[in-house]
Amino acid sequence: MENNLDPKPEKEEKIVEKSLRPQRLAEFIGQEKMKRKLAIFLEAARKREEALEHVLFYGPPGLGKTTLSFLMAREMGSNIKVTSGPALSRAGDLAAILSGLKKGDFLFIDEIHRLNKTVEETLYSAMEDFVLDVVLGKGPAAKTVRLNLVKFTIVGATTRIGLISGPLRDRFGYVEQLDFYEKEALEEIIKRTAEILKVEIEAGAAKTLAARARGTPRIANRLLRRVRDYAEINNDGKITEKEMERALKMLGVDEMGLSDADRKYLEVVKKQYGGGPVGVENIAAALTEDVGTITEVYEPYLMKIGLIRRTPRGRVLVTKKAA
Repeated sequence: MENNLDPKPEKEEKIVEKSLRPQRLAEFIGQEKMKRKLAIFLEAARKREEALEHVLFYGPPGLGKTTLSFLMAREMGSNIKVTSGPALSRAGDLAAILSGLKKGDFLFIDEIHRLNKTVEETLYSAMEDFVLDVVLGKGPAAKTVRLNLVKFTIVGATTRIGLISGPLRDRFGYVEQLDFYEKEALEEIIKRTAEILKVEIEAGAAKTLAARARGTPRIANRLLRRVRDYAEINNDGKITEKEMERALKMLGVDEMGLSDADRKYLEVVKKQYGGGPVGVENIAAALTEDVGTITEVYEPYLMKIGLIRRTPRGRVLVTKKAA
């Protein structure tokens, strides 16, 4: 049977995504208050010729946590290795990575809230004292060997700060929250992305997209690439405000930035549960989604624009806005 699942488009999307990332911290658009603080911390560490203190970023997905980690490493003239909480299933996995780091290197751990408990406890001494205690053997013959590590910087990223234990959180020197972007910042990002992609876009079209991108650069860039495809077929590649409206309608993105999935979420709460309160597990079951996706992807934006509330009894629809 012929396989129509071509991996090339997905690979090309990832390549494009990387090419859209800024190369210097000064080029990073948005999050101005946090960016100013980071610039000071980086400059101070460079002057002292020390590794930057460990950094923890938290906030909804798509706001730039990974991009910022790469920018910090670049600003410090250091290398960066990337992993994730679920990938570090054993203490040995962590030891292999940490022992391979050079002085001043960065280790980016995405979804750090999903670290295995044993791995997390192994990480404590590595972060605080730059040593690693490795157990060799099993049972009565087991021995603990202490390895000295070079000074390095861990950058953790999480969408669920509440799931990170106090001892781990306390070992980060800087804890920064990334919030949804203002429309003006998103407009700048969209125009910059259009320039990189060599796409002509009208100011009104950029403004329309910024208003519907859910305050998230990743979504803005993804929608822009899809609108570009639409414009190439229907308008010789130029993205006008009219073409933007038509393309977003085709993609199911309304004036509030809600997708078909968001509207289905609201419909479930309204029609099946009378507007709430309803437990997130019931919503997840009705949408055939896992709870993590509901709480990390759907709800942050719906809460930001005031369509739902989280209460002790469950989710409640704000009927006046969602009607």
